[in-house]
Amino acid sequence: MTKPMFRTAVLALVAAATTAQAALPMLYEEAYAREEERRIYQAPIAGIYNSPWYDYRINVTEAQKELSTDLRGADDIEDRRDAWEEYGTELAKERKHYAKTMAKEGYREGRVYVGE
Repeated sequence: MTKPMFRTAVLALVAAATTAQAALPMLYEEAYAREEERRIYQAPIAGIYNSPWYDYRINVTEAQKELSTDLRGADDIEDRRDAWEEYGTELAKERKHYAKTMAKEGYREGRVYVGE
């Protein structure tokens, strides 16, 4: 096999693998974790940059790194499910802990309700 043919074959295999992976349905645990990712605070509650805010951001980053490590080491679907479930649960726990800590300090999370 010549080099151009070999490269074409390798690219075809990579494309097929990527397509096959993209065709996999999203796991329930991954969907839950993705929803929790959307709820990550992008700015501190009441604009207060304090130690609870920095602790929260550090814990979120740590959870993201752990997810990456867990997914790299996943051998089967159950390992992937466990990794995503742990990640989503950790994000929710950290968000709630941060909001509760700030509420104790007198800063509440702002909410807007639209409707009746």
